[in-house]
Amino acid sequence: MYNFGIVMTDEEKKRLSTFEARLRHLVFLHDELRRENAELKQLLKTKQEECEQVHAEYEALEGDYTNLKTAMTISLNGSDVKETKLRLSKLVREVDKCIALLNE
Repeated sequence: MYNFGIVMTDEEKKRLSTFEARLRHLVFLHDELRRENAELKQLLKTKQEECEQVHAEYEALEGDYTNLKTAMTISLNGSDVKETKLRLSKLVREVDKCIALLNE
């Protein structure tokens, strides 16, 4: 302790010692909170990057799903082709009947 030529009583020395101890403790707590803050910022950054990656993956999967739905609509297996031809033939006959009725 520096007294700079000032005479302190025992009570003042005790108060100064208590103050110094509390100040050291506050500095320690400050350093701990600073470290914790840095760790939390790094964790937040990591989680944000993970979130962006998951979102990009979701977008890609959604596009793949849309493409798959389109492909399934376009592609037909053997039984679907027959059914589609039968339905189209039936529709063409109905249209021909309608045209014939309009021409009468």
